[in-house]
Amino acid sequence: MKKEKTVQGIGVSAGVIRGKAYLFDPEEARVKPRRLPKASLSAEVERFQQALIAARKELLEMQRDIAQRLGRSESDLFEAHLLVVEDRTLIEEVIRGVEEKGLNVEYVFQQAIKKYERVFSQIENDYIRERLSDIKDVAKRVMRHLTGKTRRDLSSLTEEVIVISRDISPSDTVLMHKENVIGFATDIGGRTSHTAIMARSLGIPAVVGLGKISSLVATGDELVVDGGRGLVVINPSRNTLKKLEAEKRSIALFEKRLRLLKDLPAETRDGFRVILAANIEMPEDLPSVLSHGAEGIGLYRTEFLYLNRDDLPSEEEQFQAYRGVAEKAGPHSVIIRTLDLGGDKFLSPLGVPGELNPFLGWRGIRFCLERRDIFRAQLRAILRASANRKVKVMFPMVCAAGELRAARAILKKVMGELEREKIPFNPAIEVGVMIEVPSAALTADIMAPEVDFFSIGTNDLIQYALAVDRVNEKIAHLYQPLHPAVLRLIEETVSAAHRRHIWVGMCGEMAGDLLSVPILLGMGIDELSVSPMLVPEVKKLIRSLDLTEARRLTERALRFSSARRIENESRRLIKKAAPMLLRRESIRL
Repeated sequence: MKKEKTVQGIGVSAGVIRGKAYLFDPEEARVKPRRLPKASLSAEVERFQQALIAARKELLEMQRDIAQRLGRSESDLFEAHLLVVEDRTLIEEVIRGVEEKGLNVEYVFQQAIKKYERVFSQIENDYIRERLSDIKDVAKRVMRHLTGKTRRDLSSLTEEVIVISRDISPSDTVLMHKENVIGFATDIGGRTSHTAIMARSLGIPAVVGLGKISSLVATGDELVVDGGRGLVVINPSRNTLKKLEAEKRSIALFEKRLRLLKDLPAETRDGFRVILAANIEMPEDLPSVLSHGAEGIGLYRTEFLYLNRDDLPSEEEQFQAYRGVAEKAGPHSVIIRTLDLGGDKFLSPLGVPGELNPFLGWRGIRFCLERRDIFRAQLRAILRASANRKVKVMFPMVCAAGELRAARAILKKVMGELEREKIPFNPAIEVGVMIEVPSAALTADIMAPEVDFFSIGTNDLIQYALAVDRVNEKIAHLYQPLHPAVLRLIEETVSAAHRRHIWVGMCGEMAGDLLSVPILLGMGIDELSVSPMLVPEVKKLIRSLDLTEARRLTERALRFSSARRIENESRRLIKKAAPMLLRRESIRL
C-alpha cells in the first residue's frame, strides 16, 4: 500500500471530496528527438510541407468565415498568421535541420520555434514583439497536424475525477463539467485567480498554490481534497478516510440548516437591509444563483462568451445570452460588466500580443475604447436586452473620469442608433463603474456625479494597492483584503458614493469573505455580490449581526495598523454572533 502524503496549499473553494486523480497538461505535446534513416528524410520533409498546407487551409477558412460574419477588417487579423506558415526563412531552417541532423521534423520544428520565441520576446519594438503571439498560435496548429493529436480539454471527461495540473486557464475552466470534475488542485494560483473563482462558481472543492502537486500525483491515484483548509492528501489512510466521512456529515448538516434561509432577506437583526446578489460567468450558472437564494446578478462577467472560439460572438448571440439571463433572474436586476479581456483572459481571434505585465496592460475599458467596433456591438446587445427588463451596465478597469466620459459618449451614440432603427431599449438604464484601481478609489468623488452606482472590484484593487500579484502563490500571504490601506480605499469609495446619493456595491471576492463582511456592513455597503455557493453563509452571517456592532468594529478597524489585528477582532465578533460559521477552524483531517 502506498504511503499517505499531505500537501498544504491555498484553499479557494470549500468542501471535502475523495476521488481519483486526473493529471491534466494543457500544453501541446512535448516531442523527443528521433534519429531517422537517410532514406526517410525526404518523406519527413514532405510530411512537414503537408502540415503547413493543412494549417494554411484552416487559417484561410477561418479568415473567410470571419470576413462574412464581421467584415474584412476583422479577417485581416489572420494575415499575420498566414505569413508565419509562408515564412521561407523558418520553413528552410526546419527542412535544413531535418536533412542535416537526420531528426524527426516535430522536434526540429519545435526547437526552431523556441529559438524564435526567445529572440522575439527580447525585442523592444512593440510591433515586432506582437508577432510572437502569431508564431505561437500557428506553431501549435502545425504541431497538431504533425503529431496527429488534438488539444486536450476538460470537456471530454467521461467519469468523475479530481483534476491535477500546474495551472488551469479560464478557458479550460469554462469547459469543466461539474458532473465529471468533482474537485481540482494546482501547482500555482491564488485565492482570487479566475481558476479559483470558477471553482467557487461550480461549487467544487479546490486547492491552489500547492507547489509541485502535478509532479507528485499520477492519473488514477486516490486523493482527498479539502478546499476549506487547503489540503490535498495523496493515497489517504483508513484513519484519514474515517475522519473525512465525519467531516462530510458535519458539512451536510450545516448546509441543510443554511437552506432554510433561502427565501429570507439579507437583513441584520436591527433592520439594516443589504442586497445579496451573485456573480456569474455564463448563463449556465443561473440555476445555482436561484437555488441558493441570491437577489439577482451583481456581476455578469461577459468575457467568458468570447473564450474557446475562433471568432467573435455576434451582437445577436450576445443579446440572446443577456436577455435569457435577465428574464430568468427577474424580478431581480442583472449588472452586466462590459468586456474585461486581458490579465489572465485572452481572446485568440484578435491575436492579442503577450505582455510583460498583462494585469497592468491592454485590458478592460482600455481595450474597449480602442476596439470600439467590439465595444459598440456589445453595448447594442446589452441595451436591447434592457428593454422591459432590469438590466444595468458597468464599465471595468476605469482609472480616470476621462475614460468614463469616453465610454458614456459611445453608449450615448449607440442609444441614438437604436432609436433611429426603432429598436426598443431602456433609455434610463443604470450605468455604473467598477472601482478596482486605487486612482479610481481616490477620485471616486469626481466620478460619482457621472454614474448611477459604484461596484468595488476588490480582486484587482487589493493587488494594485499592495503591489501583490493575486495569482502568485509565493506571495499569497501578502494578499490581505483587510490591510488598513485597502479598508481606507473602500471606505473612501463608499463615503464618496453616499455623499453623491448613489448606491455602492462590492462584487470582488472580498464580498464573500466572512471576516470582511461585518466591516463592510459597518461602512454602509448597499450590495454584496458573491459566488452563488457562498450566498447562504454570507446571508446567515448578516442575519446574525447587529449593524451597531458592525459599525463599532469598523471604526476600530480603520484605526488599527495591521490586517492580523483586524482579522482577529472580526473573528471574535463572528464567533459571538454565528459560531457555526467558523466550524472549519476546529475540524482537522
